[in-house]
Amino acid sequence: MGEPEAGSEFAIGAAAAAGPMADTQYILPNDIGVSCLDCREAFRLLSPTERLYAHHLSRAAWYGGLAVLLQTSPEAPYIYALLSRLFRAQDPDQLRQHALAEGLTEEEYQAFLVYAAGVYSNMGNYKSFGDTKFVPNLPKEKLERVILGSKAAQQHPEEVRGLWQTCGELMFSLESRLRHLGLGKEGITTYFSGDCTMEDAKLAQDFLDSQNLSAYNTRLFKEVGQDGQPRYEVRLASVLGAEPALDSEMTSKLKSYTFRGSHFQVTRGDYAPILQKVVEHLEKAKAYAANSHQEQMLAQYIESFTQGSIEAHKRGSRFWIQDKGPIVESYIGFIESYRDPFGSRGEFEGFVAMVNKAMSAKFEWLVASAEQLLKELPWPPAFEKDKFLTPDFTSLDVLTFAGSGIPAGINIPNYDDLRQTEGFKNVSLGNVLAVSYTTQREKLTFLEEDDKDLYIRWKGPSFDVQVGLHELLGHGSGKLFVQDEKGAFNFDQDTVINPETGEQIQSWYRSGETWDSKFSTIASSYEECRAESVGLYLCLNPQVLEIFGFEGADAEDVIYVNWLNMVRAGLLALEFYTPETASWRQAHMQARFVILRVLLEAGEGLVTVTPTTGSDGRPDARVRLDRSKIRSVGKPALERFLRRLQVLKSTGDVAGGRALYEGYAAVTDAPPECFLTLRDTVLLRKESRKLIVQPNTRLEGSEVQLLEYEASAAGLIQSFSERFPEDGPELEEVLTQLATADARFWKGPSEAPSGQA
Repeated sequence: MGEPEAGSEFAIGAAAAAGPMADTQYILPNDIGVSCLDCREAFRLLSPTERLYAHHLSRAAWYGGLAVLLQTSPEAPYIYALLSRLFRAQDPDQLRQHALAEGLTEEEYQAFLVYAAGVYSNMGNYKSFGDTKFVPNLPKEKLERVILGSKAAQQHPEEVRGLWQTCGELMFSLESRLRHLGLGKEGITTYFSGDCTMEDAKLAQDFLDSQNLSAYNTRLFKEVGQDGQPRYEVRLASVLGAEPALDSEMTSKLKSYTFRGSHFQVTRGDYAPILQKVVEHLEKAKAYAANSHQEQMLAQYIESFTQGSIEAHKRGSRFWIQDKGPIVESYIGFIESYRDPFGSRGEFEGFVAMVNKAMSAKFEWLVASAEQLLKELPWPPAFEKDKFLTPDFTSLDVLTFAGSGIPAGINIPNYDDLRQTEGFKNVSLGNVLAVSYTTQREKLTFLEEDDKDLYIRWKGPSFDVQVGLHELLGHGSGKLFVQDEKGAFNFDQDTVINPETGEQIQSWYRSGETWDSKFSTIASSYEECRAESVGLYLCLNPQVLEIFGFEGADAEDVIYVNWLNMVRAGLLALEFYTPETASWRQAHMQARFVILRVLLEAGEGLVTVTPTTGSDGRPDARVRLDRSKIRSVGKPALERFLRRLQVLKSTGDVAGGRALYEGYAAVTDAPPECFLTLRDTVLLRKESRKLIVQPNTRLEGSEVQLLEYEASAAGLIQSFSERFPEDGPELEEVLTQLATADARFWKGPSEAPSGQA
């Protein structure tokens, strides 16, 4: 991949900033689903001390989540600041009166509310699921009138006008490079400066590996000096910056390096004022910790965010793994690497949740059966961890999930060395699952009529089973073959045979190499595919279904709907594929498409995808799964595929892994499926993901109150307007200052700096 053309960064065509978009890919519809995260009962059952602990952890998470704006796009912090100013001065109802008086229609004002709710929900102006930009679905001139005539603009005219001048064009621009997150010409990202290419990302990863530094909490900035040579800044996220500090494990790393003829400088202090707020609340939470594991965990997180040390975060994660079955569960840091185009930098997230005891009991039974079930997986024992480290597996009701989106289940920590030796925890987020279960029959696309009722009845229960298996036995299974820094191997080179080749093991991970650093751009999706495949494979086991309370005909329906849901998801996945760059924008959806391809390849009529015409006369499609062939045709096909996935992962065979995975992930118009043509049908009938409204906690005296909001775009906006009552304006200033300090990295050479906020 070459360098981006000079000056192409933000050259915005006037046409792109026009009014309502014909292309629904880039707008959120006015009738988008909005649901509340219900945790009232779980919160009610907490003791006063547990509530205080949960409150301060929630505050830390919400503050830290603001960093995601700076990790998403150059304009996101300004858009957030502008919206926050608007709605602090006038709530959605008050602003509505003003907007209608300015000549907006009800539909246009609703479109603006949905856009604002989308920015808050995704912590930026790109969808967290799919990495596509979304723009306001109303004419730019009308929105400008509303903003510049608002109460916020009357109170602070220069600031509001400055914010609008900085982000107004970019808010609406659909210039091709700005439509998706990506690296170089492929898209926009703020994990890297605008002139970085995939080659720069690879060089930086090799440099980080050579210094035993993790990429998780870093960003990479490149500047070309007078001599024409690139200089790279690797910037760590931390409270401390360049000021002299007491010696810590990090201070010795903060210096200049020459690596393969290139100049690298390791610095720190990224997001410093935001992380300062995180640390203050983690300190307060420590006073209400339930045990010493939680105290030590928080102390290490504080050290990590203060110094910029991933090693400290690993130590904190160790204590977190040891804190079994807490009433209030949480995790915080730079965690998931899905949105880094290179696949190794973590997005900030923090969650706080309370245990749901009834569902957790089922998961405990699953954990107790795990060692037995691992033996059912289709790879030799040498490819499984030497000892299954019994994890915690709980069903939680989320109180707070700060970041760009809320998953249904999590298996963390993501540090390979900890997962292989110390273990991990699984959580299923019960009240998030409850939101995603609810499906209206008329919105169920691509299924046969007689499948729809079964699907609606069993989607929830089958998803519980799939999430449980995916997290515990999917992500929790499999061994990486490693040679440590002393040259010792964690497998027997003489006796372990590769079941795919019949030969001894030829490749492995060397010291400092990780799954993410080695498999980089495909690592996330490949691993999600492996976990999803394990779920499909093991849900055929009667013992598993019995744990979840299903037997006989009900058990068969759960299996059928789980497999049907997967093949339907494989078709829906086409929404997240970009033909122009032949790239996937969402790891889980790419994984589901790959599984659909594997099951189609199995043949014998197991799965068919047929184009049809809908009752509205427009193109449609039908997905069919022959339930009588799931065990006879589907299981053997999945078995072969799963074994290959695991063997290539265990042996660190990147070339083999890429060939296998990218082969199945290729989207072509080859018959009989003609997936590129089907993609148009999927886009025509797609439904936007729901927005989720979360509560706030507020400290009144020594008591913590739970504040809930209505399930609407206005309710979601109100929840954010009340999220930072003490320091909202100060935070917005911090965000815009941080964004402005780095703005030059995303400007074309021909541009002057844009208006300061």
